[in-house]
Amino acid sequence: MENLTAIILFAISSTLTPGPNNIIIMTSGMNYGITRSLPLLAGICVGFSSMLLLVGLGLGRIFHLNPELYLIIKIIGVSYLLHLAWLIARSGGDTTLSDSSEPLSFIKGALFQLVNAKAWIVSIGAVAAFTSGGATFYNQTIILASTFFAVSFPCVGAWLFFGSSLRKALKNPVRRQLFNYTMACLLVISLIPTNTVITH
Repeated sequence: MENLTAIILFAISSTLTPGPNNIIIMTSGMNYGITRSLPLLAGICVGFSSMLLLVGLGLGRIFHLNPELYLIIKIIGVSYLLHLAWLIARSGGDTTLSDSSEPLSFIKGALFQLVNAKAWIVSIGAVAAFTSGGATFYNQTIILASTFFAVSFPCVGAWLFFGSSLRKALKNPVRRQLFNYTMACLLVISLIPTNTVITH
């Protein structure tokens, strides 16, 4: 890998910009707080880095040979994200509800990457852009996945802290409900550019 700086900058821009992962972790931070949302944060970061590693080790080749798999991911991913948006919108403004209910777990955060179209696009794009053939390919892939793993924690974590910082301001049930509706809408909107890329 000739330019680690470029990889780090790409990782920062990919994990810090709005997307399904960041919207979900911010919503979790607002509704459940930082501590209870840490397993979800870890699941997102571990899940995405693992996906990146798998793509580099050959999964990306499978998608290249079977482009119809993109359509399958698109359908499953959109359906699941719409379901999550519905759950977020329904979570309501009752602050006592968030105290008794549970945020998404580590496992769900990791498995969510499998239906996150943006995660697939970033993974395949990163492997294509920052690795080359030859004897060092697997080492390059490991470095790439490790870099994303290290970068994703503070970048995605920033969204968690931001969401948590809104808890006091959104103690009013009406404001909390409005926030959840807004996050649900943003989650749906985040599907548009990703699905356009997949389609084309």
